[in-house]
Amino acid sequence: MLLALGAANLASAQDVGGATTTNTADAPTIRVGGAIYADYVYQQNPPVTDADGNSVKLNQFNIGRAYINVVGQISHLISFRITPDITRQGGTADNLNGSLVFRLKYTYVQLNLDDWMTKGSWAQFGIQKTPWVAFFEDIYRYRFQGTTFTERETSPTGTNMLSSADAGATFHYNFPSNYGDVHVGVYNGEFYFKPEVNNTKAFQVRGSFRPFAGGPDALKGVRAHVVYIGDSYVENGERNRLVGSVTLEHPYLHAGYDYIDTHDQTSITKAELKGQGWSVWATPRSKIGLEALLRWDNFTPQDSCIAPAASPALCPSTVIANGVPVPPGSQIRRRQILGGAYWFPHKDDARVGSALLIDYDRYKFDNFDAKANPEQKKFEVHWLVNW
Repeated sequence: MLLALGAANLASAQDVGGATTTNTADAPTIRVGGAIYADYVYQQNPPVTDADGNSVKLNQFNIGRAYINVVGQISHLISFRITPDITRQGGTADNLNGSLVFRLKYTYVQLNLDDWMTKGSWAQFGIQKTPWVAFFEDIYRYRFQGTTFTERETSPTGTNMLSSADAGATFHYNFPSNYGDVHVGVYNGEFYFKPEVNNTKAFQVRGSFRPFAGGPDALKGVRAHVVYIGDSYVENGERNRLVGSVTLEHPYLHAGYDYIDTHDQTSITKAELKGQGWSVWATPRSKIGLEALLRWDNFTPQDSCIAPAASPALCPSTVIANGVPVPPGSQIRRRQILGGAYWFPHKDDARVGSALLIDYDRYKFDNFDAKANPEQKKFEVHWLVNW
């Protein structure tokens, strides 16, 4: 069995390995790689209170993520991936609180369909990528700073809007001549770090179209994307997401605009809450490895509300924030990220990558209660190592 070291290419610097690649020969192969997200964060606001009652500025060194990635093939038809995810445990339920714990991020079997369809078409079964988040991260390239807009923001129920991975069965097809692709699947819907809790499943689909695939080089990197997720908390209690995005990939600039529409109803006895938001980002690039990271997120968690006929009070016209009644639709969460990065040089054919990022991350809550939702300001240093 062949053993080689490797991970995803630099364009996929944060997600070590996507769909496993196929070899023309049927000899079994294995590749081992990994990634480290190391960071230092100085929290300018809000201050925290230490054990002696002092108001201090929290600052800490941390390992945000550490991946070990094993991908390989049994034959040119059957391949696999196993990716343990090492992350910090939250919660206070047991003595693991605050510990770095080992869990599975990806574990799947893949049937490669190149013999019958376009190259890069496949079917997967197991814990695997969802159609949008990991795909988008390959374009954005700065997940080591923090998760993307559609994954980082939370719905009115307090859950993340999207997840990068989940257990399910999916199909991926590449359109001929590099005009785009489609990824569709059925998942548990509880995200990769939680077990299934009921009988409902999440249907997820992403379609991406490259309109200028045969056009001038300056426009070949333009793509349009549509993502739909149809899911349920319980029967008839929807958890739906609709994402529209336009992205540009150019040697000197990656940029994009993303929009999301959310519907959440945790029970048929509860109100249906609708949210919406957008993100604009750009990463200007140079020939010498210097880049900038510019990003603005804007999310309204309760843009509108539909109450059950028997319980109209579940959708009040105003809520109290800082002692003043405000419309729920005026409550907006805004994030601003400004940073500069250096991507270290490497051999063109090497499957490695490393970047050092210094950034400022500001998270502001318009018309929320300031005591419960203080403005967050952080200065951060992030180091990515990927091999």
